[in-house]
Amino acid sequence: MKIACFNINGIKARIGALSDWLKEADPDVVLLQEIKSVDEAFPRQHFEDMGYTVETHGQKSFNGVAILSKLPLEDVTRGLPGDDTDEQARWIEATVVNRRAVRVCGLYLPNGNPAPGPKYDYKLAWMERLRARALEMMKDEEPFLMAGDYNVIPQDEDAARPEAWSSDALALPQSRAAYRRIINLGMTDALRAFDPGLEQYTFWDYQAGAWNRNDGIRIDHLLLSPQCADLLLECRIDKEVRGREKPSDHVPVWVRLDA
Repeated sequence: MKIACFNINGIKARIGALSDWLKEADPDVVLLQEIKSVDEAFPRQHFEDMGYTVETHGQKSFNGVAILSKLPLEDVTRGLPGDDTDEQARWIEATVVNRRAVRVCGLYLPNGNPAPGPKYDYKLAWMERLRARALEMMKDEEPFLMAGDYNVIPQDEDAARPEAWSSDALALPQSRAAYRRIINLGMTDALRAFDPGLEQYTFWDYQAGAWNRNDGIRIDHLLLSPQCADLLLECRIDKEVRGREKPSDHVPVWVRLDA
């Protein structure tokens, strides 16, 4: 089973680029972030014609997450538990049914800038809710993964120029500590487990020639539960997608599971 996450930075602007990548990479499941679309405006039929079941949790102009799946989906839920007043569309989860059922959780974690401030407080509170959800799912002892744009640079090695991010919400000590608390539950960073090499980035800003200079950061992660990590066969970043016409500023990251 091949499962990918991809922050597409607006479905309307990236439908062509996304479709091309889907045809080439042929993932079974894709967790999308920043669709920037309400549910009824998402081009559902287009992707259904490509063989995908579509589930969305949209929001006008901002945020929004979705699941595209060639495999059956069960028990689709929307919204990260823990705050009934949170109206931002940043979380969707479902069980993918194949040889082995896997619970997939797609997330778009808050950016948090400017920090300090209310946006950063929201980010840290959201991360604590994420940790609580992971802990709850751990109790079932079934394979699950949490994948998407975490808006966290876990370590200095995950940035081409770490000094440029030292005061940014993505790399502040509190953000990294919150990320480690999730990892320390027993989660596995799939990319680091499969390939610990350097200069593996998933985001390059549109400004200042960041792509041409490979001035990137790694903020899109697939975290696997212990049972899911046991199924890990491969994890890759499709870096070349960033150099195509009308790209997102993120690129897809994917895992292949023995499931």
